[in-house]
Amino acid sequence: MDRRTFLKIAGLGSSILVASAAGFALTRDPSRALTPWRNAGKETGNPLLQALSYALLAPNPHNRQPWIVHLKPGLNAALTCDLDRLLPATDPFNRQITIGLGCFLETFRIAAAAQGYAAAIDYFPEGEPGRHLDHRPIAHLTLRENKNLAHVPLFPAILTRRTNRTAYDLSRPLDEDALNKLTGTAIGTAATRTSQSDPLVGKLRKLTRDAMLVEMRTKPAHQESIDLMRIGKAEIEANPDGISLGGPVLEAMNLAGILTRETLNDPTSMAFRGGLEMVERTAMTAMGFAWITTPGNSRTDQILAGRSYMRLALGAETEGIAMQPMSQALQEYPEMASNNGAIHELLAPAAGDTVQMLARLGYADRSAPSPRWPLETFIKKG
Repeated sequence: MDRRTFLKIAGLGSSILVASAAGFALTRDPSRALTPWRNAGKETGNPLLQALSYALLAPNPHNRQPWIVHLKPGLNAALTCDLDRLLPATDPFNRQITIGLGCFLETFRIAAAAQGYAAAIDYFPEGEPGRHLDHRPIAHLTLRENKNLAHVPLFPAILTRRTNRTAYDLSRPLDEDALNKLTGTAIGTAATRTSQSDPLVGKLRKLTRDAMLVEMRTKPAHQESIDLMRIGKAEIEANPDGISLGGPVLEAMNLAGILTRETLNDPTSMAFRGGLEMVERTAMTAMGFAWITTPGNSRTDQILAGRSYMRLALGAETEGIAMQPMSQALQEYPEMASNNGAIHELLAPAAGDTVQMLARLGYADRSAPSPRWPLETFIKKG
């Protein structure tokens, strides 16, 4: 916390200070919203549900958790998208949501393999959606027992993987051997590449920072994030999705009226200025970048990008590398067009290639997991 923030909080008044002395800080962990992380793998007796209990921990845009699983007879299921959990302002064509569903599918596959089951995944069995996702299945899932499956090295990282949004250590270069391993994580026609070399890293730092600033200053895009913010333990546990702003410091700022949806939406406020400073800290401390490209931009390409991103994230976790998606510049709304073009010129010069994901890499202290809805929230029969 910077000195100005500390002084502001220090002057909030006796009620907050007394609450802190009484153990306020110790009560602000949204434990119930993190229960799915502790319960993963405990669905004994049903390998499908067990694998799904891990799959719901997959990263996804704005933590929308846009998956619905329809259970079928035997070890079969259909994955569909929850159309009430889209991001129309920042993801107008549902590309990022589709990538998140790909992350879900790959986590499911890895978790099933760790139990001795091979997962057959049939993409878009009723046809690919067009401009927008619809009610048709994203994939049909079938498990078949296969005790001869090899060791699944990425599986242990599912429970420890985090999206780390803190500043990264500028004194620690990335391990080159670890970066080389990450390039081998892609699925199908997707390709994963990494770099910690200048001038590319310097250009990407500035581009990702500028894109984040565009998002903050574009009213519909920023409002979408504001609407999905959960401020404090009570809101996080009531709706364990979206963008969580928790912990005793942020709750104290909320109680004092410093950190509210109104102040976060006011460019003259301390909260908004703090957001601008955070953008600078995150983007400009990237020690390297990883990105995923596909030869086209079909829905299947997007699913493959999501599966590849999941493997990239688990690979980074295995290597002790912190990672955060920085894909604002890849978004398709008009205000982001110049940034989108600049990123594609840098990272996908071949005609027709699409940069599907971009993430910063570095070393940092561990961060907390993101809240999740429990498994039963997403399950339907038939």
